[in-house]
Amino acid sequence: MRIFSGVQPTGIFHIGDYLGALKQFVQLQEENHCLYCVVDLHAITLPTDPKVLKEHILDVAALYMAVGIDPKKQIIFVQSDVPYHSELAWILMCNTYTGELSRMTQYKDKSKGEESSPAGLFTYPVLMAADILLYDTDTVPVGNDQKQHIEITRDIAVRVNNKFPGTFVVPEGRFLKEGARIMSLDDPLTKMSKSSPNPFSRISLLDDEDTIRKAVKKATTDSFDNIAYDEKNRPAVSNLLTIYSVFSGMTIEKIVKLNEGKGYGAFKKDLGEVIITALRPIKERYEEIRNSEELVVCLRDGSERAYALAEKTMKRVKDNFGLGTVS
Repeated sequence: MRIFSGVQPTGIFHIGDYLGALKQFVQLQEENHCLYCVVDLHAITLPTDPKVLKEHILDVAALYMAVGIDPKKQIIFVQSDVPYHSELAWILMCNTYTGELSRMTQYKDKSKGEESSPAGLFTYPVLMAADILLYDTDTVPVGNDQKQHIEITRDIAVRVNNKFPGTFVVPEGRFLKEGARIMSLDDPLTKMSKSSPNPFSRISLLDDEDTIRKAVKKATTDSFDNIAYDEKNRPAVSNLLTIYSVFSGMTIEKIVKLNEGKGYGAFKKDLGEVIITALRPIKERYEEIRNSEELVVCLRDGSERAYALAEKTMKRVKDNFGLGTVS
């Protein structure tokens, strides 16, 4: 199957990104044709420092490779290097309605309290739909918070296909399950986020060992005297158990049994070491390629391969819509 996914270059990935998405991206590449995109056009819907953005683009691309995505087998590329994303987005905007865009939850959240907001923030889902439809994508691996974006992409594709049959492949969402929703270390009721003002609310993939230990040590728990998984009544410790399980490969039941009679101090110490051990090879590989020619070659090659695929789709789209002078 053809798989597409994109990540914004807005900062270094944290373990929620890794456990919820990136780790599964690596698994998906074994039996599928995958395109993994750094969606830099999405990053400018809100004010961005150009110099920082350029660095983050390379950070994300290097981390794609560092976590195990093979650029020789799959395609890693930067969105704006393939101009067809923007061209298709305009065509799709002409087939999307303001009513359905105004109902998008992320737009409501990001524009809340603002008298006016950038038009790009409003039309963001259409660009995301273009990203997906441009590559005849069969499946999009996403978290449950992106379900609405997959639904509107499918709606747009079906609407266009009703006018011009066979224009688009209608994609399916592959909603990530176990470990997909890693919560904040300081507030187990909110998702882990790189935008949180508390640096110890998350663990970034490139954090040093002392920072990881400190973040785990500071993590919220509860007042119970045992360690048990109960997502509803004990969300904080349940979140830590989920992190432990996905990083270690052990079941939650086994981890709970190993910690019978132990306090949170010992549990957190073990958890910190589990995370450090799991992240060490990712950090080492990242340092090896971040400023290398290998990364530049990978992105150049990826963009050329993505462009070739996108060009075929755009020829079909433009022919069906009657655009251009050359068929």
